Amino acid sequence: MQLPADYHMHTPLCHHAVGEPVDYARRAVEIGLKEIGFTDHSPMAKDNFDNWRMSDGQLDEYVAKVRLAQKTFPQLIIRLGLEVDYLPGQEDWIRKLSARHPWDYFIGSVHYVSDSWDIDNPAKLSEWKKRDAFEVWSIYFQRLALAAKSGLFEIIGHADLPKKFGIRPAQDCRPLYEEFLAAAAKTGCAIELNTAGLRKDCREIYPSPELLQLAKGKKIPITFGSDAHAPAEVGMNFAEAVALARSVGYVESCRFNRRQHEFIKF
Repeated sequence: MQLPADYHMHTPLCHHAVGEPVDYARRAVEIGLKEIGFTDHSPMAKDNFDNWRMSDGQLDEYVAKVRLAQKTFPQLIIRLGLEVDYLPGQEDWIRKLSARHPWDYFIGSVHYVSDSWDIDNPAKLSEWKKRDAFEVWSIYFQRLALAAKSGLFEIIGHADLPKKFGIRPAQDCRPLYEEFLAAAAKTGCAIELNTAGLRKDCREIYPSPELLQLAKGKKIPITFGSDAHAPAEVGMNFAEAVALARSVGYVESCRFNRRQHEFIKF
């Protein structure tokens, strides 16, 4: 089986990954991938926003690292992207980022349900005890819907991230999913099957089978990503991700080049 492209990988510039892009590319070649894409955490408008992303002044360095990997492994298709945090009011900043380099795609992700709480941060796990889980999930999916509506992203990242620590509401979350999925369907935004969830407390790919089934019903395209923060994680659990995609009826995924897409069977 030819594995699909791994479109979600990081670099040491985010301060919580190891290995240079050439190391990730080498691993991709070793396991037989034909295409990958780098999507490190983008700068924010203020460099001190948090401590897990590159600074604005490092953006060119990041691009140079990816270009070096492209040059070193010409047999491998290597795309240039960013994982960009969506926060309401940051749209103009994202547009400025878009204009700075010839990106292949942006992954839009929601990590923050407020300006100070990144819900997937282990250092802030105690914050979950102060909030109702359904309230947190509701805010998260409201922001994810806004991200999809914005038209700023080709892909939405880890679409049910709040489950990372295994904290799930007792209530039915399908109404929360519907607003987000309707927005993604309208703008043609893809969602990723992100295998990092299998390495977290939730022990489940992002998104869940239920959410992915609803996405298929709305004909929302998909991509695949390991969310690798080390070379050994490149393409990890992709066989399981492909099996999940096929189980709900997907037979092709998106590939991107200079923010234009095409479909390829897997």
